Amino acid sequence: METLLSRNLSLAAAAFKAARQLVFPEQCPGCGALMADGNGLCGSCWRETPFILGLVCDLCGTAQIGPDDGTCVHCDACRALERPWARGRAVLDYSGGARRLVLGFKHGDRLDLGPRFARWMAARAGPLLEPGMLIVPVPVHRGRLLRRRYNQAAVLGRLLGRELNLPHLPDALLRTRATPPMAGDGHAARAASLEGAIAAAPRHRARLAGRPVLLVDDVMTSGATLSLCARQLAAAGVPIVNVLVLARAVQHA
Repeated sequence: METLLSRNLSLAAAAFKAARQLVFPEQCPGCGALMADGNGLCGSCWRETPFILGLVCDLCGTAQIGPDDGTCVHCDACRALERPWARGRAVLDYSGGARRLVLGFKHGDRLDLGPRFARWMAARAGPLLEPGMLIVPVPVHRGRLLRRRYNQAAVLGRLLGRELNLPHLPDALLRTRATPPMAGDGHAARAASLEGAIAAAPRHRARLAGRPVLLVDDVMTSGATLSLCARQLAAAGVPIVNVLVLARAVQHA
């Protein structure tokens, strides 16, 4: 009886989805072209959007040259810096069509892109998952939150939690003071600007202690913000911090 009910509910859900697509066809988030599938991009936008596939740096997710034979590799940037997290992955290279999509989500109120991004991130999260894991987003200062009206990392964290069936703790980390824009700054300058700007929320320390954390953000550039977050989580008793970002912006010399 229960199996029959579940089958009928699945059929009803599929019929509803098909009917909805007839009235509201899926559109490519990049150009608005009609699509049969609401999870990806049209062919033209797909070619302009650099997904990171194959061999990647095990700490930041940057694409590497060579076959992916399961060997753990680190990029030059991660070998030069001490990353206070265990493993990391990224979905997109922050350039071309990917940059336009992420900026639309981050600054253009394109929250409709969130579920699609979360599905892409969930597909890359496998190597990062640990038993009992919590999802924690990188925080924004309340002043920026008032101007932007949402924390894009927390939106991704909430949706990713649904995809992975993991608990999301959106206020586990706090921005204790505002920091200036850091576009173009290197890791050292970013780290100095961020000093003391992020802390673990005292009321969540008991829940964080002893639990692995998947730290989520939209874009990783130098990794200074993620490093400070990871150190604050470790200080709160988190044994393992892994990092998952939507896009990786590679800094060139």
